[in-house]
Amino acid sequence: MTEDSLTIRQMCDAFDVTPRTLRFYEAKELLFPIREGQKRLFTRRDRARLKLILRGKRFGFSLEEIRQLLNLYDVGDQQQTQYERTYEIAKGHLEGMERQREELDEAIADLKAQLKWGERMLASFNNQKKAAE
Repeated sequence: MTEDSLTIRQMCDAFDVTPRTLRFYEAKELLFPIREGQKRLFTRRDRARLKLILRGKRFGFSLEEIRQLLNLYDVGDQQQTQYERTYEIAKGHLEGMERQREELDEAIADLKAQLKWGERMLASFNNQKKAAE
């Protein structure tokens, strides 16, 4: 192992992921660790890719979108195509997230109104019960 490579355990500790996650990303051709028998060694490039994978997942990108974007790194245009495509996808995801937030805000407001109605109904029942006693 060199200074520039990390074992699977070191990667897990550094990025707070499980070995299963790293193996899954490897199987999906998102990471390409060096194999020494059963041992996997992750390079700086793997670490950079994992950082982007985790960020993409957090932003709602699919693994296929992430894989395609990562593969654009080597197009040979100083990553212009990669940046442009990432920007387009991210913009679409942001719009979707904002729509979801609006829908969630509406649902929260509706639920709060229903809870207030429920509180009034319960108070009314309790007042009727006390009056009957």
